[in-house]
Amino acid sequence: MLKNPEQIEVLCGKLFDEYGSVFPLPPFSQKVCSFFGSLASLLMKHPQSRNYPDVVAFGFFCRQANIEGLRCRYEGQTENRLGRGISFHIAPSNVPIIFAYSMAVALLAGNACIVRVSSKPFEQIEIVCGCIRELLASSEYSVLADYITLVRYPRSRKINDELSSVCDLRVIWGGDSTVEEVRCSPLPPRSNEITFADRCSAAVFDAEAVLSSKSALAHDFYNDTYLYDQNACSSPRIIYWLGDEDICERAAEHFWGMVHGYLLEKYSVEPVISVDKYTAACRLAIEKDMQVIPMPDQLISRMRVYSLSPDLEKYRCAGGSFIEYFDTSLEALAGLVSPRIQTISYYGKLAEKLRSFVIEHRLNGIDRIVPVGKTADFDTLWDGYDLILQMSRRISVQ
Repeated sequence: MLKNPEQIEVLCGKLFDEYGSVFPLPPFSQKVCSFFGSLASLLMKHPQSRNYPDVVAFGFFCRQANIEGLRCRYEGQTENRLGRGISFHIAPSNVPIIFAYSMAVALLAGNACIVRVSSKPFEQIEIVCGCIRELLASSEYSVLADYITLVRYPRSRKINDELSSVCDLRVIWGGDSTVEEVRCSPLPPRSNEITFADRCSAAVFDAEAVLSSKSALAHDFYNDTYLYDQNACSSPRIIYWLGDEDICERAAEHFWGMVHGYLLEKYSVEPVISVDKYTAACRLAIEKDMQVIPMPDQLISRMRVYSLSPDLEKYRCAGGSFIEYFDTSLEALAGLVSPRIQTISYYGKLAEKLRSFVIEHRLNGIDRIVPVGKTADFDTLWDGYDLILQMSRRISVQ
């Protein structure tokens, strides 16, 4: 099928010629569900997994109990559904494990998967691909060998064209420029597309609750932010402190002290990241009313602003750079929200208050509201899409 197959490194599966012979499966087919349970076991036993929390998290997602829970969630919605057919995925370059989640949810929805993984040499990719290869080589799961193809190739319009031309569903993860680039490759007329473009996220902290918090909060916040160097769309970059001024100040001092102590043992800052954070702070100081909050080193960069606007996201920077805002109510949050805001994480009893705020203000952003520590937990509901339903088609019966 491909005119230049030598440009493609096949990590798992095969680039087969007769894609028309691969038929869609029903969502949550027994063999696919069993496959993910077995994959979870292999990942958890892998000697290198413990070095990569994101691999462990993916294994946790794949475990039998979670897959069964997802299947039960969709009971009554999938009986007359099949996958769309062949799904072609472009995974992001900066979050190594997203390729695996994208593949997993598409396969659970009943699709064959061709996934382009990050071109960067992440060990996490090798671990997951090795475990998948092992399972597909077994007699139990060889029937799925035509449904999972994981590849790596340099940026190529020609390859994108060819893979797009045979897919029934295209899934693009990455920045706005990646979406624009891949969209230059036309799709067949009946093919669908799901895009995950540039997004950013924020956190809302109940200052009173944070004042009495323990070190577990620092651990959870680390998993939301520093674990991915703030590169994930779900990683909060703006912290909205809710409470009186003096309480917010004391809570912030307590919180960042805990986080800094945790980072001393877990994280180091590359010099180039320190320069980037300093540059971001200078840009913000020139263009906005703000105050740099002194910290003992470059592990945490804190910038307090006195008003919120959607353009604050353009000052974002990786590696522990945070914009903070204090207020006694949530009203100012509406001024921050644009369609680019994906996730709001929270600490304190704020879930229902935040849900009501989004609905009542009819905000055109915020697709997820989750507790601190859960921003990176993948789910079939993502970026406002119900991925199982979006990635499958319904056969109507009258």
